[in-house]
Amino acid sequence: MTQPKPVLCLGEALIDVVIRDDTRSEHVGGSPLNVACVITSLGRPALIGAWWGRDDHGKLIEDYAADHGVGIVPGSDGAAKTSLAYARLNDAGSAEYEFDLSWEVPPLPAPEAIAHLHTGSLAATLEPGGTQVLEAARAMSQVGTVSYDPNARPAIMESPDKSRGRVEELVALADVVKVSDEDLEWLYGKSTPVEEVMRQWLKLGPSLVIVTRGPWGIYVKLASARDMLVIDPLTTDVVDTVGAGDSFMGGLISGLLDADLLGSREAKGRLRSAGWDDIMPALHRATITSGLTVQRAGAYAPTHEEVAAVKAKDLRLACPSVDGEIVQSSSFSDWTISPSAFFFAHFSRPRCTIS
Repeated sequence: MTQPKPVLCLGEALIDVVIRDDTRSEHVGGSPLNVACVITSLGRPALIGAWWGRDDHGKLIEDYAADHGVGIVPGSDGAAKTSLAYARLNDAGSAEYEFDLSWEVPPLPAPEAIAHLHTGSLAATLEPGGTQVLEAARAMSQVGTVSYDPNARPAIMESPDKSRGRVEELVALADVVKVSDEDLEWLYGKSTPVEEVMRQWLKLGPSLVIVTRGPWGIYVKLASARDMLVIDPLTTDVVDTVGAGDSFMGGLISGLLDADLLGSREAKGRLRSAGWDDIMPALHRATITSGLTVQRAGAYAPTHEEVAAVKAKDLRLACPSVDGEIVQSSSFSDWTISPSAFFFAHFSRPRCTIS
């Protein structure tokens, strides 16, 4: 049997120094590495292309990648020292970040050798590597599929005015974009509606744009559909939110690959014309993986077995399609579908309805 091509996650792999009250602990992290770990944990091969040093912290990253089955692009250990991210947790478990890092891109595999490219976060905007990331995304977009998560870090990114152009360049090259409402607020200001940015980004080129909104749920728009899908958030005990967005992204990529909607030029075309029923299983998986991650400290990568166990708790969560009435919301200029399609006995009761 032919071994499937790996997903290349391109971007920072570093050490998270987590500070809560008077305690300090160190964990391997970095958004693209977190995504790679979730993808492998869910059964797909993945590589990390990053930039760390040949030091004790770098050895921790290498061991961590190996423990999670993530391959390493040769040359990723070429930095003078390994980068650090300081995550200060508040009482609610949310993190604020400060960084001590450098970023360059190691020599990458040919686009034809990988199934899919995922990038984002610091790697897409921090030079000199940011320009190389843009070039890699442009090359991959010609032969396969690309996903992008801006994952804005105001502490080291330049002003929104200077960062917005690069972000939009990568949005235009991506097939799938996932972004938080906090990122959009930083990039476009509080007065710009999330829905308006989603519409404008779809016009740039991606087939799927997703905005995570914390307690307000998840907004989803497809290039092929006029409607917006609004997914209720999971109700669960939150230990911390470190890696939650990365877990969502890894689950989404894994689900779309399994649906044959990412991973090749042909899959790119299928995603372009996909409907809600086609992408719902991937959205289910992404929301489950994210919900499982926040129940643990750090960037936990859930397994297929854990995802299946959540689904098995209540068969009603597995709504096979988007059924129900489409209603017009006064807050949106689009028609809006809002199915709470898949929430679980130990999170909240499933409501396969339209609100």
